Amino acid sequence: MIARRTAAAVLVLFAFAHAADAQDETPPPSGPTVHALLFGDADYLATTRKVPTGFSLGQLVGHVNAALSDHLTLFGEVSATAQPTGYAIEVERSILRYDFTDEFKLSVGRFHTPIGYWNTAFHHGAWLQTTILRPEEIKFGSQLLPTHFVGAFAEGNVPSNAFGLGYQVGLGNGRGATISRAGDAGDVNGNRAWTAAVYARPLSLPGSQIGVSYYHDRVDPAGVPMATEGTASAYIAWEQDRTEFLAEYSHIAHTPLAGGDETANHAYYAQLAYRLPGQARAWKPYVRGERITIAQNDVVFAPLLLGYDGLTAGIRYDFAADAALKAEMRGERFQSTGWSRAFAIQAAFTVPDLFSTGESQTVHQ
Repeated sequence: MIARRTAAAVLVLFAFAHAADAQDETPPPSGPTVHALLFGDADYLATTRKVPTGFSLGQLVGHVNAALSDHLTLFGEVSATAQPTGYAIEVERSILRYDFTDEFKLSVGRFHTPIGYWNTAFHHGAWLQTTILRPEEIKFGSQLLPTHFVGAFAEGNVPSNAFGLGYQVGLGNGRGATISRAGDAGDVNGNRAWTAAVYARPLSLPGSQIGVSYYHDRVDPAGVPMATEGTASAYIAWEQDRTEFLAEYSHIAHTPLAGGDETANHAYYAQLAYRLPGQARAWKPYVRGERITIAQNDVVFAPLLLGYDGLTAGIRYDFAADAALKAEMRGERFQSTGWSRAFAIQAAFTVPDLFSTGESQTVHQ
């Protein structure tokens, strides 16, 4: 196992070294092009849950995208999140990518794990998504699914005529001792995680994407027996100018290494939104239903009380090209607290041209 993991790491480094050698044979670029943008939001929450309510600042998020050459790009994402005693600064993504061809691109860094659809379609910056909150299963800081991944990815498009096929394959650190954290400073137990995803974007259905993914790891959270973890996900998404339909399902299985039966946990959601026609097109009502079910004898998830049912209804009003107001009602059942009701309002914005030295390329998102 150690030999195979070492060989894989050497191959990644060799590929980047080969790419750098190839660059030396071409004339040096005139200089990198850099593009930066900003996202932010402010929120109001009223709820029957015993959590802080009232006004709060959401995340302030900065993106920097730099084209270092015709084939080499660098992407960075940093967030500032309000805390009771200040702000938490986090490097959300840091990605160096070399595009060998459209069919093969190699990246290293910190990514959003390609599990399902939402986690790689809507990043930090609440303006990007229709709703105020992400689904509970894939919220940032989720203990259920690993939202971040530190390692290397190979990705690309597969020649497929009208099917629009693509793939992603990654090898990296597994979850940390705090299960909601990626292994930013190394793998907690020396067993690498791997993930693979394939998807299709049929030309006959503009705005659609269908995909499946699998994530495998050996989890070793503090105070919990070590177990293997396998997560299989499937999704369908259809996003057009007027209609939005998103649905995904995840099956998370754990098997204790010390012995015991495999347990299965399930999470899914479905979301529908519709932008009103004519002079009312700035308004976009939406609804989402979701559920998380946890096996009572699951050694990893059962102590965390992650079971959840939720129904959300709301409306988004795009009162400017780069700013929106959202209002939503939620009925929620948290396994730890029972049913609750919540009302939330959010003002979200983006500054798409915060800084730019030219047209930059887009890296793995």
